[in-house]
Amino acid sequence: MPSVLITSKQLPDYSGRVAVATKDMVVTALSQMSRVSNAFRYVDYEVDIARQDTVQNLTTILLNNNQIQLQRPALYVSGAIAFVDQNVIRSDINAGISGSRVEAGYTQGRNATILGLEMHLGDFRTRTIIPGLDSANEVVIGNGNQGLDLAGRIGSYGVQFSVGRDYAQGSGPAVRTLVELGMIELLGKWSRLPYWQCLTLDQTHPDFQRQLRDWYEEGESGVHQELVRQSLISKGYLPPDASMFTAENPLWRDALGRFQADNGMVVTGIVDFSTYERALRDFVAVSATGQMTRIGWSSKNAAPVTVASDKSADTSKSARYGATAPERTIDIQIENVMQNRTAFESGEQIFLSAAVSRASYLSCYMGGADGEVIRLLPNDINSSGWISASQTVRIPDWMSPNPGFVINAGPAGNEGVACFATEQNTTAHLPEILRGKAFEAISGIKTLEEVRQIMTQSLGSNQLSSTIRRWKVVPAQVKAVTPAAPTASR
Repeated sequence: MPSVLITSKQLPDYSGRVAVATKDMVVTALSQMSRVSNAFRYVDYEVDIARQDTVQNLTTILLNNNQIQLQRPALYVSGAIAFVDQNVIRSDINAGISGSRVEAGYTQGRNATILGLEMHLGDFRTRTIIPGLDSANEVVIGNGNQGLDLAGRIGSYGVQFSVGRDYAQGSGPAVRTLVELGMIELLGKWSRLPYWQCLTLDQTHPDFQRQLRDWYEEGESGVHQELVRQSLISKGYLPPDASMFTAENPLWRDALGRFQADNGMVVTGIVDFSTYERALRDFVAVSATGQMTRIGWSSKNAAPVTVASDKSADTSKSARYGATAPERTIDIQIENVMQNRTAFESGEQIFLSAAVSRASYLSCYMGGADGEVIRLLPNDINSSGWISASQTVRIPDWMSPNPGFVINAGPAGNEGVACFATEQNTTAHLPEILRGKAFEAISGIKTLEEVRQIMTQSLGSNQLSSTIRRWKVVPAQVKAVTPAAPTASR
């Protein structure tokens, strides 16, 4: 957005209890918010007859001589400290003991004051307050005291000791917090940015969802599409030079479909409200330490890459972006009753699950201690191989009465399952040795590392994500047979 000129009125305190420079806090907040983008520039002009200063005098002289030009602001901030309610919460504790030679007393008091700030954004040209661009927030200021009195007598002499502590939270920092909060809210609403993320608030809150829906309904489709386009470029779904959205462009529909699938949405290939909302959700990221990690989107300079092993491969799908694409991870878990097991007895049944961070084409292989490697997925039961980011594949499908296959621990030794995820179905680019039938031993391959090496050489490391999960097989223990109890018969 281009730079916008903005100014503000004085923000008075009608209660007379908070003597702070509220207008200067507004200027500071605007300066800090625009230090990188230069989105808002403050017009500093004010006539104060009671307090004349050098800048004001020079401005008046130069204006009268047409030697200075003032640009008309587009927006102005209006508001006031609306109320200061003191002692809205108050608690006192007093206790004491008394004896023939000693006396003691303890006091504790706490009270709270609520301060409210109203702010509005107005159109300077018409001097009208823009409907909906308002902010009303409150802050609680706490005060307290503690005291301890001790008195005692030793013989005919008396000793008295007192200690106390008072603390009060300042009203100045409280007003600054309200001003910054109000400016983030006002300018976020005006520029149609998800301002609640700068306040680390949950975007799924109904109030924010209604605000997003209003923006979506009022905005033009071109704005929505450009917003989503920048988001997809930053995430690596599109190259930096991707053209504007057109419904007939297969590159756009493919990128949108993968983005929607990775985020658990209905895959439509069009920019709908769900896609718009999910793109805005990543506009600001907050790290684990509470710090902002990104403001806006910046391109990762994703460049199309091709499959390395086959020159005849179809390279028209420039949605393949290699290492610059969103990170793809595979999570393989052992799902037996006792999770995180690392050892099984020979013949014991094993249950696994696999999940991916992005919609992928998934293939899984199992390697046994006997040196045989077979493909588990895809197979005749699950032939598609496609899995979305919100889906977990059970290996085998133990929830089905007819799972199609089972996994039993083989002879003693080490076993494992390796899963490989790719952007596209790359089966046609693999050597014939890996394109055989499922559940049949692959000739010439003895370990899962050999499978990974062959796939990496065929597809390229930037086209492939892989994970191997291993466990140990121990000989089955001979279970003692309990003799049957004798029974009486007639």
